[in-house]
Amino acid sequence: MVMDLSVQLMQATVQLEQPLGNGTRTVGTGFLISEITPDGKPHTILVTANHVFEKMPGGDARVGYRIANPDGSWSYTPQLLKIRDGQGHALWTHHPSRDVAAISITAPAAFAKAAIPEDYLAADETFAKYEVGAGDQMMTLGFPRGLAANPAGFPILRAGRVASFPIAPAKMFPTFLLDFAVFPGNSGGPVFMSGPTRHASNDPAQPRQDVEFIAGLLTQQVELNSERLDIGIVTNARYIRETLDLIKDPRAPTTEVASQSVMTGARAASAEEAASPE
Repeated sequence: MVMDLSVQLMQATVQLEQPLGNGTRTVGTGFLISEITPDGKPHTILVTANHVFEKMPGGDARVGYRIANPDGSWSYTPQLLKIRDGQGHALWTHHPSRDVAAISITAPAAFAKAAIPEDYLAADETFAKYEVGAGDQMMTLGFPRGLAANPAGFPILRAGRVASFPIAPAKMFPTFLLDFAVFPGNSGGPVFMSGPTRHASNDPAQPRQDVEFIAGLLTQQVELNSERLDIGIVTNARYIRETLDLIKDPRAPTTEVASQSVMTGARAASAEEAASPE
């Protein structure tokens, strides 16, 4: 049975924050992925943009967990996550060439249950199967400038159209563009498709298919001459998969991309810019 990915990701997406000691905090977005270890046990991993953790100077980040109460209300209950050891060394794993980070965590039981199975991460054949391309709508979750949807700390759901072509294969096109306004604090949020897709091969005789997959994560915004262009840059889910593989085996192979640059004028929607009052 196909899950309602919008609802499941809403529960699996968390705010990541760290106080800066001057009355402000730095904020980013992360989401939980579940994988099965060789011994058959579920393993929970937090995924975000690498620069979200890099721009947090302290050793602990706060993960914005939410707890459901018996009366139907929710409590925002952040918990500390150690991201650096005593010597300041990073405890997370990052992709060697893309802005992706992942770290194994022990989440509250409800959150571990809400984590998205690794199989929902798109592969090159996923985009081909559903004929995903320019103009298709994708959704994203995040905490723009540290703002949550409500006091319970749920992320804000937004949508945009794929604004570039082509978007696969990942080796040639490691990122693609999404037409929506990006704000500091959105970095690391999941970008996904959920719902019925177009007719296969544009044939009206073919039934529509339900499509549910994570296409990637938001890592940058496009800015040219100090002007924000309301365009987000999404890193392909293939690099999330490769980062998860690196947690299991640091020698696991990763994709060599055709170019390390995204485009002239693009800049990271970095977590350090998301400083907001505590």
